[in-house]
Amino acid sequence: MARRFEDAGVASLLFTDIGRDGLLKGCNVDATVELARSVDIPVIASGGVKGLDDIHMLALHRDEGIEGVITGRALYEGRLDLATAIAMANR
Repeated sequence: MARRFEDAGVASLLFTDIGRDGLLKGCNVDATVELARSVDIPVIASGGVKGLDDIHMLALHRDEGIEGVITGRALYEGRLDLATAIAMANR
């Protein structure tokens, strides 16, 4: 389905693993990267981010189409320092 949007002018795709969303179980990096590799549109990861390890793992795949991440609950609950996460993502 994501490929349909490649010619529709969509700037990026938001991929949320709803089975993990809000549960702080860790981001589904494998599925997110698989989607990013299969389309020419940048992908924003979402769902389950629990801390800096998730940011680090996603940042490793930046060149494969991962454009960003929504941290949600991890940020709200103080499990993630925003400045550190941004610095890690930009390395």
